[in-house]
This record gives sequence, C-alpha cells and structure tokens, in this order.
Amino acid sequence: MEERCDCCQQKKARSEKEYKDLIHRLNRIEGQVRGIKRMVENDVYCTGILIQVSAANAALNSFNKELLANHIRTYVADGIRQGNDENTKRSELLSECVL
Repeated sequence: MEERCDCCQQKKARSEKEYKDLIHRLNRIEGQVRGIKRMVENDVYCTGILIQVSAANAALNSFNKELLANHIRTYVADGIRQGNDENTKRSELLSECVL
C-alpha cells in the first residue's frame, strides 16, 4: 500500500482564476508529454525528443513556481498575519511535499 504524506490530505480553496490558470498550464504540459510519447513511438531522432523533453521540464518548473508563489502569498502569508510564528510557517513550507 502506498503511503501518502499529510500534505496530500489537505485541501485548499482556490479562486476560479487561479484554478483555471493552473489547469490550463497542466493541460498544455499533458499535451507536450503526449507529443513526446508520439515522437518515441514514431522513432524520431533523439535530439528532437530531448528538445521537447526540455520544453516540458521548463513548463513543469514554471507551473511549480506559480503554485509555490500562490501558496506563499496565501497560506504562509495569511498564517504569519494571523500571528502564527514566522519560523514555524517557514519550517512547514520547507518540510511539506513542495521540495
């Protein structure tokens, strides 16, 4: 049985705009990965595939940065504003599944 971390059990309400933006990015990444799979299936030369993998990695990194920035702007900043210890919030962020 696969163990899941506590952060996977938590929920976060997102604005409609944030939700749509994240889903749009993920749909594009999903399309890129499907394209890479087709390239492999069609025996495309390695350098062409590597270029597309690099683009997909960049898209995932961009998604990750946006998600992390949203998390810091909302959950972490709100916790600090509500009087929670800044060091505790920083520790939580670093120990979560983000890194």
